[in-house]
Amino acid sequence: MAKLYFHYSTMNAGKSTVLLQAAHNYEERGMEVYLLTPSFDDRAGAGRIASRIGIGAEADTFLGDEDLFEKLVARQAQGNLACVFIDEAQFLSEAQVWQLARAVDDLKLPIMCYGLRVDFRGKLFPGSATLLALADEMREVRTICHCGKKATMVIRQSADGTTLTDGAQVQIGGNETYVSLCRRHWREATGDMAKSLDKGGAAES
Repeated sequence: MAKLYFHYSTMNAGKSTVLLQAAHNYEERGMEVYLLTPSFDDRAGAGRIASRIGIGAEADTFLGDEDLFEKLVARQAQGNLACVFIDEAQFLSEAQVWQLARAVDDLKLPIMCYGLRVDFRGKLFPGSATLLALADEMREVRTICHCGKKATMVIRQSADGTTLTDGAQVQIGGNETYVSLCRRHWREATGDMAKSLDKGGAAES
């Protein structure tokens, strides 16, 4: 049965690795897959999904205002399609997530989306928020903070390592820009813990 999946995590948790491995599993069994990535994310090269551990694959790209239902109708017409994989799914628009849900329901296509849940300010991305609302199944891809606890948040840093708390929600970057942290250490890094203490909160041990 076709479903809409959302595999979510924070930065550097290995989402692309998991995506590429899952796509490989289909292809190894002679099944056709369709990989999609945002057109503006060219860190690994235009139209390419790559992992930090060195594996990668060619992918088609999508624009922010593109109708993904129509794109999948056209792709499905080219031959049997077993599964669709979407990298950096946080950059989908709300309308595009609904288009993917429609493709699952009407075209019977399994669609696996991989992306971040929250941005560097602790706010949901619009695409992620809609996926959290509509996905049939959600799975967390985990990574750890420097303290060993599960990382659920991410900070954005300047070139000199200063934590940034303002700026555009979308800024493409990797390890040089983003660091994954647990909630406690995200609060420390962003000054939120200091604000809590100023208001009379108790320090955590």
